[in-house]
Amino acid sequence: MAEALRVALAGLGTVGGGVVKLLDANRDLIARRAGRPIEVVAVSARDRTRDRGIDLSRFAWVDDSSSLATLDEVDVVVELVGGSDGPALTLARATLAAGRHLVTANKALLAHHGLELAETAERGSAALKFEAAVAGGIPVIKGLREGAAANEIGRVYGILNGTCNFILSKMEAEGRDFAEVLSEAQALGYAESDPTFDIDGIDAAHKLSILASLAFGSQPAFGAVAVHGIRHVLGADIAEAAALGHRVRLVGVAEAGPQGLFQRVHPHLVPLDHPLAHVTGSTNAVVAEGNFVGRLLFQGAGAGEGPTASAVVADLIDIARGEFGPAFAMPAGSLSAASVADSGERRGRAYLRFTVEDRVGVLAEIAAAMRDAGVSIESLIQRGVAADGRALVAIVTHEGPERSVAQALERLRGSSSIAGQPLWMPLLG
Repeated sequence: MAEALRVALAGLGTVGGGVVKLLDANRDLIARRAGRPIEVVAVSARDRTRDRGIDLSRFAWVDDSSSLATLDEVDVVVELVGGSDGPALTLARATLAAGRHLVTANKALLAHHGLELAETAERGSAALKFEAAVAGGIPVIKGLREGAAANEIGRVYGILNGTCNFILSKMEAEGRDFAEVLSEAQALGYAESDPTFDIDGIDAAHKLSILASLAFGSQPAFGAVAVHGIRHVLGADIAEAAALGHRVRLVGVAEAGPQGLFQRVHPHLVPLDHPLAHVTGSTNAVVAEGNFVGRLLFQGAGAGEGPTASAVVADLIDIARGEFGPAFAMPAGSLSAASVADSGERRGRAYLRFTVEDRVGVLAEIAAAMRDAGVSIESLIQRGVAADGRALVAIVTHEGPERSVAQALERLRGSSSIAGQPLWMPLLG
């Protein structure tokens, strides 16, 4: 058997520890599949004294993670530090500049610096692998980069954040409101103490920009993703969606067309006959639509020690076999700087929810704003009056351009009849 692939591991948190455990548990099987052993030889983390439940004495300990990039006995560096900049970026740049292979689970790093890192990897004939960066243990990166490589992808979309999906499906199942379920998710470890990246859609947007690059041959462009999270979704919205035969899910959508590349993360109403409507808990799911292969659905655990470590080690096996190509499915120089599609031109149905003062003329004011903006109303429902004297008005529109809906909402801005910010959610077509 060939010499071992020697790995340096930066970051010994949940995923880093899982990588060591997996390599230990499946050592012989992995070596047979890779054609050579895969061995961790050096590690780096912030706290050397922390008990991680694994024996670290067999590895060289390096305090400065960036020095892992130039250790003579290292073939590949696994970056599990996290963050779009700082130590993670320093290590990634140094590793690839030295001609060493890099495996990372860091979606923020790739969303912000993916093009630069891909270019550096190609110059040094090194691998840049990141299966674990999107959807945990689901092999969606390999699926798009290799399995669907012969297809023109028309659209890629999905549920990309397990925290948000846990919260929304819990609200749906138990009839509770967002703040209460978020607190429970934090207590259970599904949400961070500062959940901003998750509930405001930023994490999903990082992942979507990577999927879009792979699907459409475009440069990763996180800044071009329109991002809206779930913090303003009410239990009443979940109930209205159910009455309409839909479920609320945070969905990232990327679609290429004549107008350019459209990328958005936003809560959607998903019809019950769509597979994404039945993705519950912390599960992730990605749909890709190819012109020859048709609809592909990737579904599974989107995070956690085991699934994410599985994806990291799968990348290591590819490198051990010598199976790697351009990071984003085509040479970095071939990735296009796609223009940003105008979302106002997109057509579809929409759900609108207003919190209103319960008084004469409110519904007429809303209906007039819709009429003047050219929005056709399919249904309008007012639910009972709360203790504060306010009511909820829910509208579903007929199909039309998003620009018209935006104009209607702008006409209602500042109205004394409407309390707070109206909620708009597209219906997934």
